[in-house]
Amino acid sequence: MNTTANILVVDDHAANLGLLFHALERAGYTVRVVNSGELALESARLATPDLILLDVMMPHLDGFETCRRLKSDPLTRDVPVLFLTARTDPVDEVTGLQVGAVDYITKPVQIETTLARIHTHLTLRRLQQTLQQQNSDLDAYARSVAHDLKTPLTTIIAAAQMILLNPEGAAPSVKHYATMIRRAGGSANTTIHELLALAGVRKADIVLLPLDMAAILERALDRMNMVLEEQAVEVVLPDCWPAALGHAPWVELIWTNYLSNGLKYGGRPPQLTVGATEQADGMLRFWVKDNGPGLTPEARAQLFVEWRRLHAGPEEGHGLGLVLVRRMAERLNGTVGVEQAQDGGSIFYFNLPRAH
Repeated sequence: MNTTANILVVDDHAANLGLLFHALERAGYTVRVVNSGELALESARLATPDLILLDVMMPHLDGFETCRRLKSDPLTRDVPVLFLTARTDPVDEVTGLQVGAVDYITKPVQIETTLARIHTHLTLRRLQQTLQQQNSDLDAYARSVAHDLKTPLTTIIAAAQMILLNPEGAAPSVKHYATMIRRAGGSANTTIHELLALAGVRKADIVLLPLDMAAILERALDRMNMVLEEQAVEVVLPDCWPAALGHAPWVELIWTNYLSNGLKYGGRPPQLTVGATEQADGMLRFWVKDNGPGLTPEARAQLFVEWRRLHAGPEEGHGLGLVLVRRMAERLNGTVGVEQAQDGGSIFYFNLPRAH
């Protein structure tokens, strides 16, 4: 049936160890056997098995505690554990699944059933490992391509900006096309930045810290300064901010995305009002209100969904920004959403925990 998979069998009864050892060896597996939870932990650390068969009822360190320790160790946390037990109490089964086991095998062991379950869980584990490797390869490829594109895009944007800053002698058509180049280059650069950020959100280990929201928003506005001036945007800010917890680089990206949405889908000229309100559940809501026509209920339902955009038209895009916003907010223990303002326009918001 098999494979060169390495299986660790843990049971304090020699007869059970012998039965499983010979059955698994005949099936083509490499088998190790130990008779205690302590030895199981030591053996698994020395050479990580592909799967563990673990007896529940053992002296000193029972199967539940052994499994807990296996799952708390980075070296063994992903190894599938199948419990062996003569007990049929549903509470025991629930406990086993809660501590990290993937399946239960009841004693006396039925060899054919046991081999079938082992084969199933080894197959699932290999598929999981393959998917993890493919995701890692895809992330690496996306980062490589993104970094390769950033340098020429920066050059294109800088060249267009030089034309616009030195208009003497330039024909109106040249200035027009330079503006188009700068906008397109800026849009492509934003997409690359968001792709890199999206890949980082899934992997990053972050600590929630008190935020200087005024400084964070100032950085977001500085990043957008050129387009804000170009479109004569009015941004209304509050006098002070409540103290929230978060990760400043991500919160800055959330603000940048929401402000950009306000420019795209607001009125002409755009007017953006930024603020914060306290929620009944103790969270803090930060928001951007635009002066556009607002969104239909159908359009609002499609927001923050992969990979949707608000609507087709001159502002067509991939919808990556709002997906990034949602994922970052969720990693920060927050939520996102959009509401229709009473006087027209849309209010895009994100909620963050309060800093105590």
